[in-house]
Parts: sequence; structure tokens; C-alpha cells
Amino acid sequence: MKSVYKSVNHRIIYMNLVEELRWRGMIQDIMPGTEDQLNRELTTGYIGFDPTADSLHIGSLVPILLLVHLQRAGHKPIALIGGATGMVGDPSGKSEERNLLSEEVLQANINGVRKQLEQFLDFSPEKNNAAELVNNYDWFKNIGFIDFLRDTGKHITVNYMMAKESVKKRLDGETGISYTEFAYQLMQGYDFYWLYQHKNCKLQMGGSDQWGNMTTGTELIRRKVSGQAFVFTTPLVTKADGGKFGKTESGNIWLSPEKTSPYQFYQFWLNAGDTDAQKWIRLFTFLDRSIIESIEKAHAENPSQRVLQKRLAEEITTYVHGADALCSAQLTTEKLFAQQSAPAESLSRADLLAIEGVLTCPISRDQLAQGLDVVSFLANSGVLPSKGEARKLVQAGGISINRKKIDQVDARIDTALLLHNEFILVQKGKKTYFLVQAN
Repeated sequence: MKSVYKSVNHRIIYMNLVEELRWRGMIQDIMPGTEDQLNRELTTGYIGFDPTADSLHIGSLVPILLLVHLQRAGHKPIALIGGATGMVGDPSGKSEERNLLSEEVLQANINGVRKQLEQFLDFSPEKNNAAELVNNYDWFKNIGFIDFLRDTGKHITVNYMMAKESVKKRLDGETGISYTEFAYQLMQGYDFYWLYQHKNCKLQMGGSDQWGNMTTGTELIRRKVSGQAFVFTTPLVTKADGGKFGKTESGNIWLSPEKTSPYQFYQFWLNAGDTDAQKWIRLFTFLDRSIIESIEKAHAENPSQRVLQKRLAEEITTYVHGADALCSAQLTTEKLFAQQSAPAESLSRADLLAIEGVLTCPISRDQLAQGLDVVSFLANSGVLPSKGEARKLVQAGGISINRKKIDQVDARIDTALLLHNEFILVQKGKKTYFLVQAN
């Protein structure tokens, strides 16, 4: 990993991290003095990760990359896993109370998140800015309720807490807010205070929806120990078409290859629109400014080649899943899309089984032997949820069987169409494939 700070006369000169992050579109709000603090000395900064699942999704990539940028600039990153706050629930950005997790599920989630974070940050103990992982359950488990009210709660007024936007929205909504979630910002504030006291942590980073919780931490540090701490937030990632970032028809795009295959992961970035790709290549890669600008220029000269999307997908798939996974995803893409003119019969059984991320659906061989109309075939196999939806899609020309367009609802599907006497390749729309397996 290339260092972006240097030593001059034995004095560390830090890169202007804030300037770099601003160019990448990774800063929204920043507390006065933060930039000076980062330019002045090695600074420890942290971000919290909520263990609501045993894998992070691509929405977590921005905070992960913030920690990586921090470390590359010579500073010390701390990744905090919310083992305690995960039992409570953060009201920020939510319209209703979420379900609380059992300790068993929470621990499994923590282990999964910890493993993923270790993939991206450098924890080498010999580094003076080695990354650290902490779990806020480790300090909250020994704090009694009365102790917390007496030693921490008295420093933050209810008026101050109710003024936070995340709380105001819930108070004005139909569901209101429980005391449990109302107390979340005080717990997060205490995290910052504890890290300030025990790890000399002076910086917290997070999404823009976390500004209220984060500034509660700086206020607690000021009131309890007259200390000074800093925060900055990054914009929440959005899509130009108004869709939710990181969501597809099949759900979240996860960092875990078991939950989202490298092929599906690669396809998500490859399918980005031009506006999104131009924004995301700054956010999600470490390519420098000159390289990104040259890619944008090449893309503008010939948009149909999708140079921007291809480089974005290559960089981020390699970073998250490795070079081998990228090659596999590209090979799958080549077989499914670039070789569209090749008949399905040219795909070997090994090719079909190696197509990563393509959903496999079962169907009775006996049904196929008798023959089915295409509408019943699509519904019975589970490719589409109902005959009504299947009929509409066929009539609209949105279904291909073994790479041949089907536009008649009474088209017959039988065992004669089985590839290698086992599979039928179904294409829905332009980019969604199913492998229907006779059994």
C-alpha cells in the first residue's frame, strides 16, 4: 500500500486528507478545526458499524473506505462494532422501531462483520497507525443503569437531545420513539468519550444521518473532561434515477460472496448509469485524479463502450473479492452477454454449472415430458411468481428460452429443449438469467 504522507527532517508532513476527500465527494458536514487537527498530528479516528447482519453490504463501503483513506494518510483508524448499541437500535433515518436482536444472533453478526473489516484495514502491530477493532459491549457491559445516568446522563440535557433532527422526525411521526431508541445518541456519545479517554481518539466519521449522534459525543467530551474532539460526515449515496443505492430486484448487494456472488456484485457496478458511475468511481476506488479524468474523457468520446462502468466494476470487484473473482465474473459476463449470438447448445454442461450468480430453479421432468405452455413453465418453475406476470412478460417480448425469443403464450416447452438432458436456460429481460433444472 502506497503511503501518502512523508517525513521532512524527521517531521511527519500529512497529506491534506480533507482536500482529497472533498474532491472525491466524501465530505458533507465538517466541524470547524477538523482539517487543522488532521494536518497537525497523527490523529485517531473511528467509525461505528451496526451488526444487524452477519455481513456488511455495499452501503458500508463508504465508511470502510473512509477508514482506509485515513490510514493511508498516516492516521490511525478504529472500527467500532456496536455490540451494545446494536441491542438498542438507532432511530436515525428510520420511520419506525426496528426489531431487537438476540445475543446469539448479535454475536454471530459481530464475528462476520469483524472478519470483513479485517480484509480492508491494516492491523499490523508494528505500524504506529495500525488499525484497531473495538466492540462497545466491552465497556457498556460493566456500566450499571444508575451509574450511567449519574455519570453521563446529567451532562446532556433532554432539550439538547430532542433538538436532533433524527429525534424530531420520529416525535412528529405516527409511531413516535421509545426511550430505548431515544437513549441511542447518548450511548453513541459515550462511545466517543470512552475512545477519547482510552484511545486518544479525537475524530469520528460517519454518514450525514449520524451528525446529531456524533456531535453529542463531542459535546459529552467537552462537558465531562473539557476536551476537544471533531467530526465530519459523508453524503448518503444515492442513485440518479431515484432508486435506493445497493438494492436490486433480488435484494441487498452484500460484501459476502455467499450472499452476493462476485458475478452479481460485478454486474451491479457494470450496470450503473453514466451519472452514477462518474460519481461512484471517485467514491469507491483509489484511482487518482488524473486517471479518473482520463477515463471520463475516454467515456465521453465513446459512451457506448461504457469505459467508465467497466473500470469501476473492475476496480471495486478486485478490491472486495480479489483478482480471481473478477476474472470469473468477467468470464461469466462474456458467456452470457458478449456471446449472445452463439446458440445455447454451444455451452457445455460445465459452462452452464459455472455460470456464477444465475438462479437455479427446479421443475418436474414428468411435467416436461408431457409438455407445458411457456406461461405454466415459467410459473411452475418459479422463474416468475404467477401465470399473470409470466403472460405479460411473454407478450411484451421479455422472455427468451435457450437464447431464442418467445413471444407466443402457447409456445410449448418440453424435454426436447433440455440442454445436456438436464437444463433449460431462461433469460428475463436483458440481464437476468435462470437455469431451470429438470429433476
